[in-house]
Amino acid sequence: MDQDRLLASARRVLRLEAAGILSVGDRLDGRFVSAVETLSRCRGRVIVTGMGKSGHVGRKIAATLASTGTPAYFLHPAEGVHGDFGIVASDDVVLALSNSGETDEVLAVLPLIKRLGLPLILLTGEPNSTLARQSDVVVDVGVPEEACPLNLTPTASSTAALAMGDALAMALLELRGVRPEDYAALHPSGTLGWKSLFKVADLMQSGPALPIVAETASLKEAITEMTAKRLGMTTVVDAAGHLLGVITDGDLRRLQLAGHSLLDRRAGDCMTKNPERIGRDELAAKALSSMETHQIDGQPRPITSLVITDADGRPEGVIHLHDILRAKIV
Repeated sequence: MDQDRLLASARRVLRLEAAGILSVGDRLDGRFVSAVETLSRCRGRVIVTGMGKSGHVGRKIAATLASTGTPAYFLHPAEGVHGDFGIVASDDVVLALSNSGETDEVLAVLPLIKRLGLPLILLTGEPNSTLARQSDVVVDVGVPEEACPLNLTPTASSTAALAMGDALAMALLELRGVRPEDYAALHPSGTLGWKSLFKVADLMQSGPALPIVAETASLKEAITEMTAKRLGMTTVVDAAGHLLGVITDGDLRRLQLAGHSLLDRRAGDCMTKNPERIGRDELAAKALSSMETHQIDGQPRPITSLVITDADGRPEGVIHLHDILRAKIV
């Protein structure tokens, strides 16, 4: 098979799988809402079950639910009828996957589900199947055709079921108001955890490390403060300590290039007024975004630091780009 045929085959698969997901989205209705509400009322765990390719998809859905604050566990249906159903409790909800709705192994655990009186949600391509008739909520994930050239191998159908699982998990996340810090508690390691856990207050330079000069200070005094604190900037305050502006290395370069005499000028004459600020309780990731997207007169001009002020408008800290990068928030 030549390169063009290989690429054409790959594009066909991707096109059909994308079409399958879109067709499922077009059919979303109140049954999806009922499924989300049923899952949100669960006081135990969501028991996800499915066989074959549906089982593989089910494992991923269970993992996604668990990682976004919905306790979930995958139960292999064949193992379930040989003792593993003992993990299921009376306050659980079952989420089953079966494209045909006639999977023997899933049908075999159906009496056990009914005996405990558990709510049963079914993701299926056959809303009129045996399993569908026995389910409390049926979500249609049927696709027009599989991406397999023989229209046999579960491809578009399994992709659509996986996408529906993500849709359920994200709807639950929003319904429960999961915050970034809640998510971080479930992902304490790696970039996700760092991004979500660190707040501005955790990384900002404050106290003796905070560069600060009075507006009446000479520019030489301001440069001395900037050099000592090594942040490439200093805050400028009035007699009462309120923030008026900042002076940065960039401000000094622009003044020099404009031909101004620097050392005989006051800090208040050279500062940038009303500098960008951020709250101490904001996420460090938001601070990074604000630095990267900063604009002046509608033009992009990224900056390297943000000022944190107290309730009275007095500087209490500065967070620098380097502080964020050292915390591995990228």
